[in-house]
Amino acid sequence: MVARALSFGAVAEAYERFRPGYPAELLDLVMAYAGGPIRTALEIGAGTGKATRLFAQGGIAVTATEPDAAMLAEMRKHVPANVTTVQAAFEDLPPDSSYELVYSAAALHWTNPEGRWDRMAALVRPGGVFASFGVPIQLADPALKEAARAARAPYLEEDGVPSPDGTPADRPMQWPGTELQQSEWFTDVRQSVIERRLTISAHDYIGQLSTVSAYVMLEPADRDQIFRRTLQVLPETVELNAEIHVHLARRHH
Repeated sequence: MVARALSFGAVAEAYERFRPGYPAELLDLVMAYAGGPIRTALEIGAGTGKATRLFAQGGIAVTATEPDAAMLAEMRKHVPANVTTVQAAFEDLPPDSSYELVYSAAALHWTNPEGRWDRMAALVRPGGVFASFGVPIQLADPALKEAARAARAPYLEEDGVPSPDGTPADRPMQWPGTELQQSEWFTDVRQSVIERRLTISAHDYIGQLSTVSAYVMLEPADRDQIFRRTLQVLPETVELNAEIHVHLARRHH
């Protein structure tokens, strides 16, 4: 997992260009759950700052942490002055400051499960909020999804990240909500989905795939082959199901 977690630096510019940002509804959802103003936030695995920008727009002083130097350099080009950037993995953050909000955008699954929630609890102020969210990149049309799967199948069986705790996809509560419910530190665990559809060109869809760790880790020749084969089965524009899966929890007082 560590190799995969640090695989994104090579594609930092593509990540910035092709990955969708986060909509205002996400900030609204987190603020409504918090039930009061949030002044300070810590972001874990900030990447190129897609989510960082959203939360910084809310007037929050964000400390954005990211282990990969190339991702961090790309993020620094795009974030406002109320963002402090720090090169560090979650596991290396000193537990000597706590924040009203700690959040992670599509990065929590790269953190070490060993002691994850004890570390998290040290960073979230009592009564504060933890939020995790991600956007699985999916073609909306089932027939196209199947065609794309068949195109990549000889080279890559599965391109998603499996559920870190093995929760089956049909369970009502998904990871990390499952672990948050088990944790002695957190309460009031909520799971929600922000519906979103995006229409993009097939080439931009391939651009998005090029930032997904499963493809980044492939031999370049295999990756090129998958992308070529996938483009052959897609129309010029495709619709993505870009819904945002959100988990929220509150740190015990």
